[in-house]
Amino acid sequence: MKLAIDAMGGDNAPKEIVLGAMKAISHFANLHITLVGDETKINPLLTNKERIDVLHTEEVILGTDEPVRAVRRKKNSSMVLATQLVADGKADACISAGNTGALMAAGLFVVGRIEGIERPALTPTLPTIGGEGFLLLDVGANVDAKPEHLLQYAIMGSIYSEKVRGIQNPRVGLLNIGTEEKKGNELTKHSFELLKGAPINFVGNVEARDLLEGVADVVVTDGFTGNMVLKTIEGTALSVFKMLKGALTSSIKSKLAAAVLKPDLYQLKNKMDYSEYGGAGLFGLKAPVIKAHGSSDAQAIFSAIKQASLMVDQDVTPLIKKAIEKPNETI
Repeated sequence: MKLAIDAMGGDNAPKEIVLGAMKAISHFANLHITLVGDETKINPLLTNKERIDVLHTEEVILGTDEPVRAVRRKKNSSMVLATQLVADGKADACISAGNTGALMAAGLFVVGRIEGIERPALTPTLPTIGGEGFLLLDVGANVDAKPEHLLQYAIMGSIYSEKVRGIQNPRVGLLNIGTEEKKGNELTKHSFELLKGAPINFVGNVEARDLLEGVADVVVTDGFTGNMVLKTIEGTALSVFKMLKGALTSSIKSKLAAAVLKPDLYQLKNKMDYSEYGGAGLFGLKAPVIKAHGSSDAQAIFSAIKQASLMVDQDVTPLIKKAIEKPNETI
């Protein structure tokens, strides 16, 4: 299996990307990685070059670049070259922690969509209280959506959850303002009818307040709503940890209590850590494209590599293609 990784994308590039790649190579015997980026910065960090190549380029798409323009003008950037390796059949999947919009544009323009997929979806796995996690799509690849798009999101999410996350008959929920069938706007009402007749385990409408309780394994919504839910969950988690830290360091008594609780607090932090779930998949493309978090460390990059490898091993893209071609057949 061959993966292409944008070594220059993200806040901690290239160090954490290189460390994550070397960790993955030591874990997966059949893996070959091409790191795309500035070899003068990558090679000093690359202490283990076994099954790792470097494709040199000094051009980088920045977080401040306008996505579509950057992809069109910076054709020799590390991100675009990584996706080009996939398009040329020299890599089975690619990963980047760089500019999200640019990666989505590169995925669309360079890798291309699966025939029949109207809109790709940006899809992270988010933590739940029980530790199982749930898939949320779309979180921003498309601001607007039609009921047919949400149907395709549900099918793609269901396939991924079963093949990559190992969930048998994953529960698919439609994000709404209430659980009743007739709740919501025109989009959710029409989407409900389509999802009800789809060959998936549709459990009906789900509310945002129940997401972290694990009410569903896959939750579908439009990109505008999904992005707000994602940012709210991230922001709330950060705020809670800040308040908790403040409370536990406010006095000598609380510091002593914090020392006793430290192992449990670390366990809680790890349970809510996005890095264990990999990155956000851009579903609906001709090959797996994974968007790792911008602040990814080596562990997060390793998890994204594991995620991409599983998508390739489990034939997720061909299965999505088959499901879209024959939508009435059981997945």
